[in-house]
Parts: sequence; structure tokens; C-alpha cells
Amino acid sequence: MPEAEQQNQNAKNAAIKVMLAEDHHVTRLGLRFALSEVDDISVIAEADDGKAAISIALREKPDVVLMDIDLPGISGIDAAIAIKAASSAIRVIMVTSHSNDEAVLAALAANCDGYCLKGADASQLVNAIRAINIGGIWLDPSIAKRVIRAFVDQKPAIPAPTNDCSLSERELEVLTLVVEGLSNIEIAHRLVLSTETVKTHMRHLMEKLAVSDRTQAAVKALRSGLV
Repeated sequence: MPEAEQQNQNAKNAAIKVMLAEDHHVTRLGLRFALSEVDDISVIAEADDGKAAISIALREKPDVVLMDIDLPGISGIDAAIAIKAASSAIRVIMVTSHSNDEAVLAALAANCDGYCLKGADASQLVNAIRAINIGGIWLDPSIAKRVIRAFVDQKPAIPAPTNDCSLSERELEVLTLVVEGLSNIEIAHRLVLSTETVKTHMRHLMEKLAVSDRTQAAVKALRSGLV
């Protein structure tokens, strides 16, 4: 093989292997085109629903999967959980339009390695892929500020699981579902409660945890071992 061809082949083999899991064809084309301009990234596979995302990822073994949350059939969150459970070596970045706390918490609870909002500059996405490929974690700057603020506002972590905040059993159930990323309506459905009752439990547990929003509540619960 000529030296130039060998060098091109070596570069291709060394590139970060990326898979796209996105049901919107135009969005997928845009991602593929943007990444095709980057020498150290190679898009090796695509999927347009959650079930296909799981099977293709486990077959092709990409380094990084760019996953949309709102995939048909199996959601991106559940697909990420399945992929990470089967192969911890595969990194997953949520690429989504959702910036609400519930979506962010669900992605973090699913052990996703990154969270990037659609509409971000291509350079941000490339930086996220590179950082995550070497073991880092990447959050969209607007989301990172919220998560960091939540950690900063907390007291030092309690070394062992404890319920010093005197949360009731029901409040702990609600808090556990908050950490899983469920909304108040979803929590109400899961626990067979009214939405107003869930809101009351949320208000009480946030008062006891001395936090001002559900993201801070989830962070404190995870740090202290409550959940």
C-alpha cells in the first residue's frame, strides 16, 4: 500500500468512532456533515429509533454515541441505560433540545457522559466528543452552571447514608423518583397520588433539605446517600 494511503488508513483507524441515534433525518444529516469536517472523528453508524440504537451500538461498538432523548419506541434515556449496562466502554452524549431539570437528571441517572443542547456550535459538540472519549464528562455550559451551583450550595457530604433530615417514607419515595428524572405528573402517576399531593411532598422535602429547587434536592440526595 502506498505511504499516503497507509497514512490515511492509520488516521481513519485512530479517529474517534461516533454513532448517531437521531430519528429526524435532516438533523442526522446535519450532524454527519458537521462531523465529516473533523479529521479525528468518524461517523460509523446511525440509528433512527431506540431499539435500533441499542442493537447497532452493541454490534458496531462506537467510542461515542450521540443520542437524542425523544427516540421512537425506546426512549434515548432507556437506550442509554441498556447500552451502558452492556458496555461501559461506550460513551453516551445526550444531544437534545430539552434543558429542563427532569431531562438533565434523567440523563445523569442513566450514567450518560455528556449533555449537549441542539443548536450548540459544532465546535462545542466536537469538544464534547473529544473530552468524553478520553474519560471526561461534558455538560452544556448553561446546564453545567446549574449543576455546579447545586453542588456548591450544598453542605459537605455525609459520609454514610442517613436520614438526618427526617424525611418521611413518602418523601423519600418522591425524592428517589426526582433523582430518576421524573416530573411531578409522572411521580403522581407512579405513586398513585394527586399532582397537588406530590407538590406538597416536594415543598416539604426541599424545606427539610434546605434547597431551593429539584436539581439541588437530587444532588444533595445523591451526595448524602439518601438515595
